Amino acid sequence: MNRIFLDVHALQTVPPSNLNRDDTGAPKTAVYGGVPRARVSSQAWKRATREYFGDENLLDPSELGVRTKKVAEVLAARITDLDSSLAEADALRLAAEVIETATGSKIEVPKRKASAAKDADDEPAPQSKYLMFLSARQLDGLARLAVDGASDIKAYLKDKDNKARAKEIADTRHSVDIALFGRMVADSADINVDAAVQVAHAISVHRVENESDYYTAVDDHNTDAEPGAGMIGTVDFNSATLYRYAALGVHQLANNLGQGLREDEPLTDPVRRAVEAFVHGFVASLPTGKINTFGHHTLPDAVIVKLRTTRPVSFVAAFEEPVRSEHSGGHVREASARLAEYIPDIERAYGDEETTRTWLLRVGPNTQKLAGLGTESANLTELVTSVGQAVAERLEKPA
Repeated sequence: MNRIFLDVHALQTVPPSNLNRDDTGAPKTAVYGGVPRARVSSQAWKRATREYFGDENLLDPSELGVRTKKVAEVLAARITDLDSSLAEADALRLAAEVIETATGSKIEVPKRKASAAKDADDEPAPQSKYLMFLSARQLDGLARLAVDGASDIKAYLKDKDNKARAKEIADTRHSVDIALFGRMVADSADINVDAAVQVAHAISVHRVENESDYYTAVDDHNTDAEPGAGMIGTVDFNSATLYRYAALGVHQLANNLGQGLREDEPLTDPVRRAVEAFVHGFVASLPTGKINTFGHHTLPDAVIVKLRTTRPVSFVAAFEEPVRSEHSGGHVREASARLAEYIPDIERAYGDEETTRTWLLRVGPNTQKLAGLGTESANLTELVTSVGQAVAERLEKPA
């Protein structure tokens, strides 16, 4: 299959906020171009994107997965759905045995929980040592396997064919989120899934210094004789215009999805729908760190999508020299101008005009200088549909 890359770039301004905290509770930062910048980690935005798939119904639950240490409880619930005569403890035992066989990971009660519950009647549920990422289809398949071998699960899984079947279930029919973001199973590298998506840490296009808000909270039951605050504290924050970037290897995504999750659709449809969900989810999602405190519900001012056959290209170097606010304030206008100047320059030097397609979604006069860089979309839906259609057409071309 031809190599196909999809680059997604976005300029997004967030007001005072703390989207992604470090170990001290302060917004994450990074030094780039010799000055401190606001930073949001790739992990934070990947999770926000994954959550967006389900929250906004971009994908059916059957096309998504779950990443948890409580995988035995998740599987046990599916087992009892199939056979309601099984007691909860038996379902947990079956789930643990099947997961251990399928993934090679140890499933056991954490020592801390076992010690705390040593005098309790009910034993705590076993867990995996690491976060386990399994698709809904994989969990359903493992649940059926557990029910089939419920009478003597250890003997059932010792059978060579049944053991191979367990491993096959755990390593086929990956969900869209596993296919996109990958999976690492520390104890069984042979069922790892290479991520199709790389997400850069979002950084501000300008210098940022964290600030601190000193706050007080009033005790509603205080009398007039008790004028003091019921609670005091501080919360750190910053505001920034972020440059966001992600690179999607469409060929890797197609390889991870295999034949797809549905048998009644064209082979390119699973990849197209996954690409559309990713572009939509990555652009519109937002990490929710301290969102009740700051309400930082913004969307990008500008989105640029590039479809290439050569290699991913980030445009972050356009901001290596930090943007300075204009006399009237603001960074979006200058950031857009930087991109409008930088993109043609780097693509003249390294690009591939014959195979590269570009789409643009922008808002307001501050992004005017980006006009002409690509095909303008009227809204996000039109952008997503156009990109998905182009990806399907590329996939249908012979290698």
